[in-house]
Amino acid sequence: MENSSYVIGVDYGTDSVRSVIVNTADGSEIAFSVFYYPRWRDGLYCNPSLNQFRQHPLDYVEGLEFTIKDSLRKAGNGIADAIKGISVDTTGSTPVAVDKSGMPLGLLPGFEHDPNALFVLWKDHTSIKEAAEINEHAAKFPVNYLQFVGGIYSSEWFWAKLLHILREDEAVRRACYSWVEHCDWIPFLLTGGTDIQQMKRGICSAGHKALFAKEYGGLPPNDFFSSLDPLLNGYTSRLFTRTYTSDEPAGHLSKEWSTRLGLSTEVVVGVGAFDAHMGAVGGQIEPYHLSKVMGTSTCDMLVAPLNEVKDKLVRGICGQVPGSVIPGMMGMEAGQSAFGDTYAWFKNVLSWPLNLLSQSLVVNADTATALKNEITDKIIKELSQAASQLPLEADDELAVDWLNGRRTPDANQLLTASIANLNLGSNAPQIFKALVEATCFGAKAISDRFVSEGIPVKGLIGLGGVAKKSPYIMQTMANVMKMPIRIHKSEQTCAAGAAMFAATAAGIYPKVEDAMAAMGQGFDAEYKPEKKKISLYAKRYKKYVKLGKFVEKS
Repeated sequence: MENSSYVIGVDYGTDSVRSVIVNTADGSEIAFSVFYYPRWRDGLYCNPSLNQFRQHPLDYVEGLEFTIKDSLRKAGNGIADAIKGISVDTTGSTPVAVDKSGMPLGLLPGFEHDPNALFVLWKDHTSIKEAAEINEHAAKFPVNYLQFVGGIYSSEWFWAKLLHILREDEAVRRACYSWVEHCDWIPFLLTGGTDIQQMKRGICSAGHKALFAKEYGGLPPNDFFSSLDPLLNGYTSRLFTRTYTSDEPAGHLSKEWSTRLGLSTEVVVGVGAFDAHMGAVGGQIEPYHLSKVMGTSTCDMLVAPLNEVKDKLVRGICGQVPGSVIPGMMGMEAGQSAFGDTYAWFKNVLSWPLNLLSQSLVVNADTATALKNEITDKIIKELSQAASQLPLEADDELAVDWLNGRRTPDANQLLTASIANLNLGSNAPQIFKALVEATCFGAKAISDRFVSEGIPVKGLIGLGGVAKKSPYIMQTMANVMKMPIRIHKSEQTCAAGAAMFAATAAGIYPKVEDAMAAMGQGFDAEYKPEKKKISLYAKRYKKYVKLGKFVEKS
């Protein structure tokens, strides 16, 4: 224990936050804890029919304290004294309105229950109109301010969400001084920040979502935004002129948080980043390999040496930013707006009749609830087993995976999903098979875009819950993509990546690549393409592309 040092990686997901304590010598995970956001779980501040998804900062703060303290308790005596660093990843773009002190408005009296004063979750698409206006407006300028975000600005991102909130809510508009990403706010909170101008913003969120680029001196100029809408006038001066990579310290743990957590004020807090970016590091990303973080959505990360990428720009992705994943390399991001959410949607459709159990005259209420939970928990596993046994034909049921719009290639959150080739013989496993194939076809569309724009894809790395739990989906992915996909051993790759950055920010390793080499857990599964199915999937992919074009034109 005396010679050991530990770090904490904190991973904020869509439904929960988890903290993991990691040994910096070998990456072994000593203890972890998960906290499910209670307000989010109860559906507060959300309206799915309007694509409104908001999260309360108290869910984040309560979860932060609970998971770190619970992990320390599980780890046992002596570990707390050996903690050297904490780093955080979050979903994104998930921004919030703050006052001059950097306090989210949702934590101030009068705003506690105002959805517009809360964090606007990544999957919130209420700003589709504003994103379209930004895209149209950008075309009027001689400088292409969208060139490093794939040429298309998304409703999932920073500026579109800010403009929507300012237009939507006068009280928030008056109280809002600045606009902050979740991944930048948590380190600010932990280090006791009280002045928004002193917040260290990460290049990850700034470059991929806020249009920050050194090529035009940082953020686009004020007149770009003020001429779009006067409500944005002056916001660039309230944001930031400098950014930081995640191997740098944001500061040290404040006295308040050291007391709350039982840790030393010498603990270094690293600069934050998005979950997929740190997850790619936790999953031991390699140059030109797509690191696919597969959960409710997917984020596909690719890194390449800067001297090889040079001035290549990839159309229609979620940005390419030097240092956003690994300092010194170009970080490229793409992804799908719905992946696990696609399967969850179908499960919810199929399980709707189970609600009738509560009206049953045959079983009591407790038994009805137990039956509902038991059956619901088995649906995806049983569908996967049944679907894997189905024969594969070129004209099988076919789906397009845009249940939450299309993130990449070519963001368009107005697009909707579709299912074709249905007949009276179509059953649940066959439709599920079509949905699985659709999500894999969507992944292939991303890979094809990188390749067509001059960036090779040499391999696939699978991370996250779907990758670990769904052999059928991963085998289909390998068949569709026509290349092997390796599944990383760690159950907590995003938190593990945050831990690697914490170890680097704390000075235990000189660079994050060294932390990856020492702390990486390796891979425990690999799915290889089945040669007999490759040609059939290639035919079906062409049909997917054709159906997608029809849907897009409709």
